[in-house]
Amino acid sequence: MSTTDPIGDLITRIRNAQLRRKEKISTPGSRLRASVLEVLAAEGFIRGYSASEPLNGRTEFEIELKYYDGEPVIREISRVSKPGRRVYSSVKTLPRVANGLGVAVVSTPQGVMADHEAREKNVGGEVLFTVF
Repeated sequence: MSTTDPIGDLITRIRNAQLRRKEKISTPGSRLRASVLEVLAAEGFIRGYSASEPLNGRTEFEIELKYYDGEPVIREISRVSKPGRRVYSSVKTLPRVANGLGVAVVSTPQGVMADHEAREKNVGGEVLFTVF
């Protein structure tokens, strides 16, 4: 199944799984999704992920969701740049999420990274989504 918005699909799968208190979810694999999951794991929003190759030859990611005292660590996750309306930001106008407590995930020419890392490297790019 092809999807027009793979990042939106990933975000929706995470949000729905946390509403149902699932421990693990699976999602189709791609390099962009792997980069996004790497940022989420580095920032501590998910426990981790692993790649598995099922019988049909398509890579899938098993994502371990993170909870604290029975509540999801991710309180809010929302898509910013959508296929119908791309949102680009320079390094000066990168959004601060929840006064620095949250993270904006940005796709830059140097790869996918968190907003604070983009500020350190002095690069802007497409704001994919915000998570708090």
